[in-house]
Amino acid sequence: MDLSSDEEEAILFLALEDEENGRKKGRKWVHEINLERQDFGEFHRLMPQLRQDKKRFFLYFRMSSFLPLETVFSTIGHSFRIGFETVSAIVREVCQAICRRMENIYLPEPTRAIWEKSAKGFEDIWRFPNCIGSIDGKHVTIKCANKTGSQHFCYLHKFSIVLMAIVGPDYRFICVDIGGYGKNSDGGIFENSHMGQRFEAGLMNIPEDKPLPGQIMFLLVAKHLHLNLILCVPSLIGNQKLILVKENYNMRLCKARRVVENAFGILVQKWRIFFRPIATKVETTILIIKTTCILHNFLRIKQNPSDKPSQQSVLRQLQSDPRRTTNLAFSIRGTIC
Repeated sequence: MDLSSDEEEAILFLALEDEENGRKKGRKWVHEINLERQDFGEFHRLMPQLRQDKKRFFLYFRMSSFLPLETVFSTIGHSFRIGFETVSAIVREVCQAICRRMENIYLPEPTRAIWEKSAKGFEDIWRFPNCIGSIDGKHVTIKCANKTGSQHFCYLHKFSIVLMAIVGPDYRFICVDIGGYGKNSDGGIFENSHMGQRFEAGLMNIPEDKPLPGQIMFLLVAKHLHLNLILCVPSLIGNQKLILVKENYNMRLCKARRVVENAFGILVQKWRIFFRPIATKVETTILIIKTTCILHNFLRIKQNPSDKPSQQSVLRQLQSDPRRTTNLAFSIRGTIC
């Protein structure tokens, strides 16, 4: 059938129209919801009202950043009517600025004076001499990173990276190492970390041995890290009854060791980003954790400049433990007792 030129043009027009209608609409550069940011966005609508009420402001934000909130980028993006990638970029830039400006002030490289101050604090507050810090590792839950296999899968049956920290007697972080694979033990992470290697090489400005009446070196206290510089808690073997002096020593050692666990608890309760898996790149996650440690120290100093941990008993009764501890722990106890 022969068609006229007008009919051919009409058919071609309809075909092009059908093709155009069948195409998926492309993504807009700025979503229409975000275009109404100044009219309905949280920053422009709710923030001015919250700023007039300090209690409500703190109750809502717990501070003025992403870190204290148990939320995700998409929630913040919808709330403030900005793009999700913009939220991610803002979080990274803010964390980098905090680390750049505050790290040397609130989480500096440990000096001999810092260690000596920490040792004095452990002796005055926790009644444990020659202890320069309490060390432990915390598994921070993350979303499984791409192409990492089971490296981050830990014994808690979740994906994590490890925050290895040394904490002073006032719950402030003295030294941190972040990024260890969740599958590794705390001892293995410490040995292979930059912090652990510097301890092993004698580059951490540890003070000289100090006499008690017997001369012993300065130590870190821990639960399961069996290394030369670290003193683990001696165990009660079976039903063996220790003499009162040794029981008193074990109690003091356990109190000193629990300082790092208490510091982790304070950190998590303040920065509620730790309440759920952190769904960012590993590099960004490490940056976020480091930032929270710096801000933790900042708040401990600014909000509680004279705050001292309670000396009330945190260990009601030592439990029997069939595991053997190192001879070093027993020899140190014998020297002190």
